[in-house]
Amino acid sequence: MFIQPSIFPEGVVSAQSMRLGGVSQFPYSTLNLGLYTDDDANDILENRKRFFEALGGTFHQVCGAYQVHGTKVAVFEQAEELNGFDAFITNKKGLFLAATIADCTPILIYDKEKEAIAAIHAGWKGTIGNIVGICLDKMNEQYGTKPIHCLAYIGACISEHDFEVDADVADHFAEAYKRWDEEKGKYFVDLKETNKALLMKKGLIAEHIEVSPYSTVTDNHLFFSHRKEQGRTGRALAVISML
Repeated sequence: MFIQPSIFPEGVVSAQSMRLGGVSQFPYSTLNLGLYTDDDANDILENRKRFFEALGGTFHQVCGAYQVHGTKVAVFEQAEELNGFDAFITNKKGLFLAATIADCTPILIYDKEKEAIAAIHAGWKGTIGNIVGICLDKMNEQYGTKPIHCLAYIGACISEHDFEVDADVADHFAEAYKRWDEEKGKYFVDLKETNKALLMKKGLIAEHIEVSPYSTVTDNHLFFSHRKEQGRTGRALAVISML
């Protein structure tokens, strides 16, 4: 039903959902947690109930938003669903921050000094917009967070092997995180390593960053992939909470 980071300490609940263990029918089979898909609303509700109960919570504790591939950060004081945000932060215990994913990069952050958390949805646009840096700045503004005290998880997303793009996208990325495939006439971009580099540029220690080995495309039998399934698919959640 989900994979869990090992980087976070006891008292922090975190997970990225897989596509297994739900009730949704094709093409959303089976654990579709996306509120903004055309799946049956009752099936989505049942899936969210199963997922959050498996984590020891309820879907009534969830903070999320309709995401727009931007860089705006929402500060949550209570459970609610907003519009137009792609990063979420809180220092309130018992709330689940939930980023919705289907190829884009999910990033979870825990500030062990100030006890604050973040969940980030970083597609290629959010990545080049440095959403992780903007989010950490917002955590500093709100809670006094210093990146040196943070732990981070970069979850399953489209991998460098699968993220085939043209120059209009590749030109935004540093040479170290893209490669040119002469045979295909395409670039391949590494979102995971780009976001890791951005986290480290803000001051996170490399040893404090865990990177999932999974690709939503290569491991499509385990995860939803918008690209692999040509847009007709479900959505996963990457969540983090403090007990």
